[in-house]
Amino acid sequence: MQIDIQGKIIETDEQGYLINLGDWSEELASELAKKDGLDLGETHWEVINMIRGFYQENGTAPAMRALTKLAKKELGGDKSDSKYLYGLFPYGPAKQGSRYAGLPKPTGCV
Repeated sequence: MQIDIQGKIIETDEQGYLINLGDWSEELASELAKKDGLDLGETHWEVINMIRGFYQENGTAPAMRALTKLAKKELGGDKSDSKYLYGLFPYGPAKQGSRYAGLPKPTGCV
């Protein structure tokens, strides 16, 4: 699949994950979200940036259990439960959040 971001063609796999992680940009994340019917707000970016930080430290995107633990630690209890995260990323916080963050699909996600 290809996405045109300001005249640059970005390659993704059939599920929308980047082929080249270096192609990520906030514009790309916003475009991917728009295709899913979402408009990324400040709360989405908190989670996306948190996921990107986790990847930089661990070399892998967080699966759902790790994501909720990370959110509790970094964002506080009110922003760490599954219901809150699914409210932001209805197609799966770990999978959808990682896709918007320009990262590979988390291990263990179907």
